[in-house]
Amino acid sequence: MNNCKNVFEAILRYGHDEDFVPQEDNEFSRTDAPAGSSAKIEVLRRRVELGQPLWHYEDRVDYSGLTGAIRPRE
Repeated sequence: MNNCKNVFEAILRYGHDEDFVPQEDNEFSRTDAPAGSSAKIEVLRRRVELGQPLWHYEDRVDYSGLTGAIRPRE
């Protein structure tokens, strides 16, 4: 799916399969990446590319234990 800007462009270029059933394999594992992060988006992109389910039942579901950047007040 090189050079596709969005899912609609990918469908136009490669078509779609309404009967597609994702398959779990040895590479299908949980991610601790938080929602919305570039790391999580990359994991989801890779899962689609490999024909895996989009969501893993052990994926991170919250932001507990994460530290964010703190900007001092001016």
